Amino acid sequence: MKKMLIFAGALCILSSAAMADGKKKTAKVPTAVKCAVMSTKDVNIKDATASKMFADYKGNRYFFCCGGCPDAFKADPAKYASAPHIATPKEGKKKKA
Repeated sequence: MKKMLIFAGALCILSSAAMADGKKKTAKVPTAVKCAVMSTKDVNIKDATASKMFADYKGNRYFFCCGGCPDAFKADPAKYASAPHIATPKEGKKKKA
């Protein structure tokens, strides 16, 4: 009887551990970040992406609040590299027409 209980307990622990490993944790992507140049301004990532108000630098994407910010960033991107950013999104596979 004791062996059966020990076996059942071990089986329970192993199966719960296996189930926990099967769940992938996804990183939460923010919906807004601060402008890379004007750090007091909030930028909606979706809107900035749609209006091409971003720049990619060393594997990261930086977002801007207005039309003047991209030029300032491109003039000296290393100066703004520590600004809030997200990882550069990977290009989706293009579908054949």
